[in-house]
Amino acid sequence: MFFRNMNLQNRNVLRDIANSTPFAIARIKGSQEYPDIVGTVKFFNTTNGVIVFNDIKGLPQTQTNIFAEHIHQNDECVGDFESAGAHFNPTDVPHPQHAGDLPPLFSAGGNALSAVLTDRFTLNQIIGKTVIIHENPDDFVTQPSGNSGARIACGIIERYNFWFCFLRISKIYKTNKHMYIYKF
Repeated sequence: MFFRNMNLQNRNVLRDIANSTPFAIARIKGSQEYPDIVGTVKFFNTTNGVIVFNDIKGLPQTQTNIFAEHIHQNDECVGDFESAGAHFNPTDVPHPQHAGDLPPLFSAGGNALSAVLTDRFTLNQIIGKTVIIHENPDDFVTQPSGNSGARIACGIIERYNFWFCFLRISKIYKTNKHMYIYKF
């Protein structure tokens, strides 16, 4: 079992991530061609950098089941997601040293779960940017974006707000003096 091979400190880090509130979140949705893709990318602040935690479902079956993931510079997830712009690259360096270049997602039965620590950006720098999942793995060579193919899923990075879920309430029903039912 995976956890048996990990030292106690690493297990605690994973537990802490799973049980803590992120600083920012991107809610991932697939394109029209890939409507089954859904998930979240959560961003946690640490003393060593930012932990990027992916929980993605509905990825398509491919030859490799490996998908490139990048942070892009714009704040739009429209149509084919080209409006998300190029990779987030505030220091104008070549690929794969862009701040937005992330390790690939490895799908198992359409699901990908990963966590990576990076110091290429701060949390405040990525608010309003987008997370893009591509149809192919990144080759980490081809300029400007690693020959990673079409953009199949997208999510806008937003500052996480615990009360955000309550903004989605469309109606509140009072069932008696002390009980309310919230309809989302």
